[in-house]
Amino acid sequence: MLTDSDKQFLKIAYDEAKSGFDSGGCPIGSVLARGGQEVSRGHNQRVQQGDPIAHGEMDALRKAGRQKTYRDTVLYTTLSPCMMCSGTIVQFGIPRVVIGENKTFGGNEAFLRDHGVEVVIADDADCIALMERFIREKPELWAEDIAED
Repeated sequence: MLTDSDKQFLKIAYDEAKSGFDSGGCPIGSVLARGGQEVSRGHNQRVQQGDPIAHGEMDALRKAGRQKTYRDTVLYTTLSPCMMCSGTIVQFGIPRVVIGENKTFGGNEAFLRDHGVEVVIADDADCIALMERFIREKPELWAEDIAED
């Protein structure tokens, strides 16, 4: 169930994804929040920085800097997290992840749940439409992002 706060942070993540898309990259955005307050935000910057691990979630976490704990945070992401990002969520002990959509890419929801993470799928129409546009317009970049030949 999405709260009003969830909807607000997911919209910020979407705006980050759109920013990434508009700058020639992959449209995946993320926000880290604690107690209803934004800690950081980011978007996929693999293309822009030439960094293969600069996924949206990783960018938001990097921008958060060192935290004493992540066990009181929520991570918002426009697209279901890949295994790298899911592993980081588990490693840091982030207890809740709100995912904009998992229609275009079924990530690792089962892995997250198996490790005690609460996973909420929003099925957000804007997130779905942006990813569908990206996959349609830049299939080679999408294949590179998800490590498919």
